[in-house]
Amino acid sequence: MMMNKFTLIIALILSNLLFTQATLAENSKKQIEHILSLKKAPIGIIFEIVTGSANSLEWALPKTYKLIKKLRARFPKLEIAIVTHGNEQFALKTSNNKKYKKVHSLTQQLLQKDAVQLHVCGTYANWKNVSEEEFPKYVDVTAEGPATINDYIALGYILIKL
Repeated sequence: MMMNKFTLIIALILSNLLFTQATLAENSKKQIEHILSLKKAPIGIIFEIVTGSANSLEWALPKTYKLIKKLRARFPKLEIAIVTHGNEQFALKTSNNKKYKKVHSLTQQLLQKDAVQLHVCGTYANWKNVSEEEFPKYVDVTAEGPATINDYIALGYILIKL
């Protein structure tokens, strides 16, 4: 009987996580469609990436890049920023530049060619004993990821969670 309850609890947790991810994906798709239908560009877009997995930027950054391309095709001068503040941000450490070569390459392209601001959370990094100096110079280590997101929202940016 105990095993069945445990199995049920695990199944509920996993289905909730999958539902949450699917809901976020659907919501971000609807948000992008809405933004693209606007007659005038919004002030800006802030993408939030936060996951528990160190390799999540391998899928999240390319997905964000595709969304940015769609947005910029409609609004070429649209201000865009990304805040990553979970375990995925550690793929951007200098010591991981070979392991996550595509992530580092895409990050540099987003920053240099596409004029996107990218921030990682210094507070979370500190909690995990990762110093600001462990990130390359091209990655902005902000004091607090959630506060940075709130700052962008206060400026009028639209939040899109991935």
